[in-house]
Amino acid sequence: MHDLMSIREASIWASKHIGKDVTPSNISYLIQYGRISKKGVNGSTFVTKNDLEEYYKSHNQSKEEIWVKKLGNDLNWNLSFSKYKESETTKHVHRLHSYKGKFIPQLVEYFLDNHTDNFKTKAFFRQGDIILDPFCGSGTTLVQSNELNIHSIGIDISEFNAFISNVKVGRYNLSEVKKTAMRILRNLRIFQQEKNNVEFENQLLYELKIFNAKYFPSPEFKYKVRRKEIDESSYGKQKADEFLQIYNKLIAEYEIHLEQENQNSFLGKWYLQVVKDEIDYVFRQIETIENESTKMLLALILSRTMRSCRATTHADLGTLKSPVTTTYYCKKHGKICKPLFSISGWWQRYAEDAIKRILEFDKLRTNTFQKCLVGDSRTIDIFQQLENKNPDYFSLIKNKKVSGIITSPPYVGLINYHEQHAYAYELLGFSRRDELEIGPLFRGQGLEARKSYVRGVSDVLINCKRFLKKEYNIFLVANDKYNLYPQIAELSNMTIVNKYKRPVLNRVEKDRTAYSEMIYHMMEK
Repeated sequence: MHDLMSIREASIWASKHIGKDVTPSNISYLIQYGRISKKGVNGSTFVTKNDLEEYYKSHNQSKEEIWVKKLGNDLNWNLSFSKYKESETTKHVHRLHSYKGKFIPQLVEYFLDNHTDNFKTKAFFRQGDIILDPFCGSGTTLVQSNELNIHSIGIDISEFNAFISNVKVGRYNLSEVKKTAMRILRNLRIFQQEKNNVEFENQLLYELKIFNAKYFPSPEFKYKVRRKEIDESSYGKQKADEFLQIYNKLIAEYEIHLEQENQNSFLGKWYLQVVKDEIDYVFRQIETIENESTKMLLALILSRTMRSCRATTHADLGTLKSPVTTTYYCKKHGKICKPLFSISGWWQRYAEDAIKRILEFDKLRTNTFQKCLVGDSRTIDIFQQLENKNPDYFSLIKNKKVSGIITSPPYVGLINYHEQHAYAYELLGFSRRDELEIGPLFRGQGLEARKSYVRGVSDVLINCKRFLKKEYNIFLVANDKYNLYPQIAELSNMTIVNKYKRPVLNRVEKDRTAYSEMIYHMMEK
């Protein structure tokens, strides 16, 4: 037993062993998810040095060597940003709302700031410059440019994307935001007293706690599954069927309404009736708020809450498969889980989290202009839009012109950018412009889709060039597996002066296979 280590001792040992910061939370994660076994001694948790050595031998052997074999030896590991923790790649307002397909802030910062290294041999932008992001998405470029004292403007065809971006860079009376959010929470709890869903869910959680402790003890169960001592599929299904009898009895006892009568809309299909009732109630409360900035922020918090409360499994939050209205065996957590029957817990958590993140950003914020415009980047007149919305910014940008572009265009046939937030479009009343998306999932990745994509991105660059300085710099982050960007550069009368190929390690999707993306540096021919 001489090789036993506490969690803290294990984190120190592992950090030295693999040459990378390993926190006590990382070790706890390995225990919780059955990667290494837990040794309990006198009520305390220990792990063995041997288990850690075996784990890191199989999981931490040179990722560079493995990925080079699959992706080539031209990977720029300097741009992997693997040293950053997840909390750093989703820092402050970057995580005000989930968004599939955004790039990490460190990548934007790398090309925006004034540092140089062996790969970036000169600084391309200076404080006080203006940067454009014609595929603004969730506003990463806007937020990072603000941190670096650089003005920025975004464009997005999606009203909801522009909404997220502008909320992130907005200014708020946080005392009023907190007071209003808590008032809504109190009112929601009064509203819940007319229902049975909270009492029902508490009883359900009690039954689940007893059942899971008996049949899915943590972390022993997951450890045995990983060692193939338990057939997870058959055992999980068997126990899920057993618990379903308890669940159905509680549903009948508390008279809980599950499926909505009208399931023709996204909100009708993907939310239990009791959850939809609460969403509608909170939304009505938000509509009465007079302060526009407070109203916008709380609407975004409700949207984030809605995303977490869809009737789906924990494993399918990113890509919905089919609505779930019963308890089920959850492979992600290794136990029986349930759908949500109330939004109040998530509303409170996300309201508090949003306030905390905005406070963090306020410490870094500079006095610069940031704005995301709704429009088609292929045709939009930035000057005209800004003259109407922000005359001071219009005056600056007209005289100074834009120094360059940093953006990540949609990848061909990968994401439906409107559909991923369908719940928010329906509730908040945003107009959808799916047909104007460039490279959406519903068009696929065939030859015609690729031709349309090339034309679309090049049209964006051609239109945006009229707002740029003569000696501009453009950085495009792209998963260019079809080698389309040389064509795009040619059609845009630009030349590719440099390429940076980066391994993408910080991914939230379940697919963690070797993956890279290219950053193209373009200039005028």
